[in-house]
Amino acid sequence: MKPKPLKIRSVTIGGSEPAFILGPCVIESEKFVWRMARRVAEICQAESVPFIFKASYDKANRTSVRSYRGIGVREGCELLAAIGAELKIPVTTDVHSPAEAEIAGATIDVLQIPAFLCRQTDLLRAAAETGRVVNVKKGQFLAPWDVKNIAEKLSSFGNSKFVFTERGTSFGYNNLVADFRSLYWMRTAGYRVIFDATHSVQRPGGAGDSTSGDGELAPVLARAAIAAGCDGIFMEVHENPARALSDGPNQIPLKQLPKHLRMLKAIHAAVS
Repeated sequence: MKPKPLKIRSVTIGGSEPAFILGPCVIESEKFVWRMARRVAEICQAESVPFIFKASYDKANRTSVRSYRGIGVREGCELLAAIGAELKIPVTTDVHSPAEAEIAGATIDVLQIPAFLCRQTDLLRAAAETGRVVNVKKGQFLAPWDVKNIAEKLSSFGNSKFVFTERGTSFGYNNLVADFRSLYWMRTAGYRVIFDATHSVQRPGGAGDSTSGDGELAPVLARAAIAAGCDGIFMEVHENPARALSDGPNQIPLKQLPKHLRMLKAIHAAVS
C-alpha cells in the first residue's frame, strides 16, 4: 500500500521526489546554528532540494555525563522557530518528555521521537496531541513490523501525520547494521519512511565514553536506501565534524553535501 504524501510547508514526504532532513546533531551556539542553517539552505536551493532543517536543543542520551548536551528546550525552540521563519523552511528537533513536546509543539514543524523512546506512550500522546507532524525513529531493538503498534498509538491519539525513520538495528556490541528490507516492509505496510544515513553508521559507546562511527559510509548507505525505495533521507552535516560537540564521527562534512545531494537525486531519477 502506497503511503499518502505528507505536506510540511514547502516539503512533501512521500511525493514524487525524496525529501531531506539535514542539519547538525546539536545546537552548539546561536551563531553556529544560524550559520549552518543559512549554508544548508543555500546548498539545497542551488541543488533544488526540498529539506527540513534539523538541530537538537538537547542530547539527552549522551554516553558520558561529561558530554555536551545542548542549550535547553525553550531557548532551542525559539532559535529554531526564528530560523524557520526567516529562511522560510520547516524545522525539526527531538523531544524527550511530554512537557518538552508541548513546548516544542507551539513552534516546531516536526517533532522527532528518539529511537530509545519510540514506544513511550505518554511521549507519543503528547507529541500527537500537538497536531504537529511526528517523526518516530525506529528503535534499534525493533523489527520493521513492530512499528505498527506505534502507528496505532499515534492514530488513536488523533494524529495521522507521522513518519518512521529507519536508523539501523543492533548488531552485537557497539555496532549497528542497516537492513534495507526494512524500508520495503514498512512502506508496503503503508507508512512513510525516512532513512537515517548518519545514525545508521554509529558505533554506540564505541569510544568508551562516547559514540564512534563510520561517517564515510553514511553517503554509501544513503545511496543504497534511495535505490531500495524510501521517502527521504536524514543526514546530519557539520562544517567541521572533527570539532563537533556531538556525534562528530558520523556527521558529513558540509562541503561534501552538494555532491551527495546530486548523486542521490540522480539515483532517485534512475530508479523512479
